[in-house]
Amino acid sequence: MSYQFLQLEQHGLVAYVWLNRPELHNAFNTTVIEELHRCFKQLAIRDDIRVVVLAGRGKSFSAGADLNWMKQAGQACAEENEADALKLAQMLEALATLKQPTIARVHGIAFGGGMGLASACDICIASTDAKFATSEVRLGLVPSTISPYVIRAIGARQASRYFLTAERITAHAAKQIGLAHEIADAEDLDKKVQEIIDALLLGGPHAQAASKQLIQMVSNQSMDNQLLRQTAHHIAQVRQGSEAKEGLTAFLSKQAPAWTSNSNNNN
Repeated sequence: MSYQFLQLEQHGLVAYVWLNRPELHNAFNTTVIEELHRCFKQLAIRDDIRVVVLAGRGKSFSAGADLNWMKQAGQACAEENEADALKLAQMLEALATLKQPTIARVHGIAFGGGMGLASACDICIASTDAKFATSEVRLGLVPSTISPYVIRAIGARQASRYFLTAERITAHAAKQIGLAHEIADAEDLDKKVQEIIDALLLGGPHAQAASKQLIQMVSNQSMDNQLLRQTAHHIAQVRQGSEAKEGLTAFLSKQAPAWTSNSNNNN
């Protein structure tokens, strides 16, 4: 599959999705959004991919929306404007709901939609030189489509500050507020990403997909009988599966489960 502004690489069981518009700090336009959406949809049906890493070529992860594209969208009629915004929202949803664990490898700037991409990933690993921002209000805009993922990452209280001030968030501050899980010096960024990949490959792929579904199901739900029944039903289904039986048998017999040997063979 060919792309104009993306590079897709596979290393063993890991897919690396590289934003490749470095001259514009990997800013979004219609083509970038469409290509990302198509790429995520294709990865979602591939069983030979266990982990997806999202990264950016050049000096930055992503500067968010291409301002020329945003200006053109704002001048379109209401229906076209909304349809254009919906494409961005659907792309972010495709990333957030991938069955595979996802890692954002962030360096340089991750502003606006770039911060949205980082937040939509399950895990964010940032270089110490990374800077994040929901910069929309300084342009008279609102971080609407990225808001579900950013608020999920940092909470409503922190979002109240950064959505309104558009302050730049350093890597250290990003870790403090829960946006970045880990930070590393630029020369150690790939090493840190690999450490997380190695940890992820020790887990069962179906269990990880089910865990992602579990988080979505439980988040922001009231602790009532319905939620208790949902969680009980969820684990009951998972533990009846072949992967759970393999994992428990391997643990009790003090052996490695089959998926770890498969991972090692592909590294």
